[in-house]
Amino acid sequence: MKNRYTSGDYLEKNPDWHEKDSAWKARQIKKIIDRNHLSPSSVCEVGCGAGLVLASMQNLLGADVQFTGYDISPQAIERAQTRANNHLTFFCDDVLINKPEPTDALLLIDLIEHLEDYFSFLRAMKPMSIYKILHIPLDLSVQSVARMKPILNQHSQVGHLHYFAKETALLTLKDTGYEVIDAFYTGATIDLPAQSFKSRLMRLPRKLLFAANQDLAVRYLGGYSLLILVK
Repeated sequence: MKNRYTSGDYLEKNPDWHEKDSAWKARQIKKIIDRNHLSPSSVCEVGCGAGLVLASMQNLLGADVQFTGYDISPQAIERAQTRANNHLTFFCDDVLINKPEPTDALLLIDLIEHLEDYFSFLRAMKPMSIYKILHIPLDLSVQSVARMKPILNQHSQVGHLHYFAKETALLTLKDTGYEVIDAFYTGATIDLPAQSFKSRLMRLPRKLLFAANQDLAVRYLGGYSLLILVK
């Protein structure tokens, strides 16, 4: 499956490498950092893609924080290098082979659903930092399983190999030895411009049901992800 990211196939299917979502993701990460009174002096992102999440984080956390990004895709890192500076560096490398120096906070943003063996990966990440922040799309919902097409599209378009609900995401982290400190839903389908007619159609019912019962809205209608702080 690595070939999808190193050959250029992923870039062909996702030519902007999800840059349009990056500033929004950075704001969610900053929110969970602030909620838990963290003040990291170094931040590393594994699977950094084109690097815009880290570049946006640099604007939010300040120029004194050291940021480092790793990705196995040469196409992504070539794009990310245009954003590099004295406090923001990028490497085309596999952190499971060449482990970087420990950092204050490790970002695993929309990553583990792409990995064949995410259990081994999560265990390998433990020594790399005290705190880890994960963003995991919650692809499993009543409507997505009933229709099945949304799940199949996630596989073909963006390479998801695993599909999570809130409960299975949290259990995965506990089973791999992490302590969950904080977690909350994020709603790109609500906060960002809809990409399709169906997304626009679902926005209002998702928003209304979420206001009444968050877990029920996510479980039945989907369209949300989970941001999680662990150590």
